[in-house]
Amino acid sequence: MRSTADSGVGISQRLTKVASHQSPMAGPIIVAAGALAIVSCLAVRDPSAPGFYPTCVFKALTGWDCPGCGSLRALHDLTHGDLRDGLDHNVLVVLAVPFLIWSWFSWAKRSWGNPGQARVGKPAPAGVIYALLGVVVAFWILRNIAGVPFLGSGIG
Repeated sequence: MRSTADSGVGISQRLTKVASHQSPMAGPIIVAAGALAIVSCLAVRDPSAPGFYPTCVFKALTGWDCPGCGSLRALHDLTHGDLRDGLDHNVLVVLAVPFLIWSWFSWAKRSWGNPGQARVGKPAPAGVIYALLGVVVAFWILRNIAGVPFLGSGIG
């Protein structure tokens, strides 16, 4: 049953009101907690073992690797300190991890230092976005060419 206090107020307005009263560190803390939960799960449960993690739909339908194929196994390998196998499973994800960690620390620092100001950084320039998209598409194509070493997902 809807209360009279909520009548006429949309969900987005209520969420905006709640978000405006949050701690400036709420976003970084929530993201860190989620990442820690995911990484902990990957450290404990090996994605190479059947039955726990889903199969890539693109790989199942086409037999080809998508850009994300092998990423769970790569992250599992990284949690065990095995950089070589992580690179073998998905080099793009392994290369992205340091950038993602740096981005999180940068976001947390901005949030901590500027509680009354906008905590979101500037959006990346369009050229950077297009370049990243080009890298992902090139990786997707190259990892599916037979004989190109070190880019496949490590599974047949």
